Amino acid sequence: VQLVESGGGLVQAGGSLRLSCAASGSAFSINEMGWYRQAPGKEREVVALITNGRVTPKYADSVRGRFTISRDNAKNTMYLQMNSLKPEDTAVYYCHAIYYGPFIYWGQGTLVTVSA
Repeated sequence: VQLVESGGGLVQAGGSLRLSCAASGSAFSINEMGWYRQAPGKEREVVALITNGRVTPKYADSVRGRFTISRDNAKNTMYLQMNSLKPEDTAVYYCHAIYYGPFIYWGQGTLVTVSA
């Protein structure tokens, strides 16, 4: 299984970015997908989760209302639309997937830098 992220980069505060995570295998083998991030000198933290059987995704308080997580099962791809970005959103963002089993996988990470 491979998770391949893309879409990171440098953006000014107030701007937007969309991250993508393309997963191999069948989308129906995945129970949960999510985005995590790790800022320099800090622990990795959950940003947003989308779980089969749940209508509403979960968001960290710090991003709720600004970020939107979504999945396209036909493409087996997950997205994170990030709006109103702040300098404190600067981090390496990781894609995470839990396949039924369970089997847990991480992407390689993509850097998001928000300048003031």
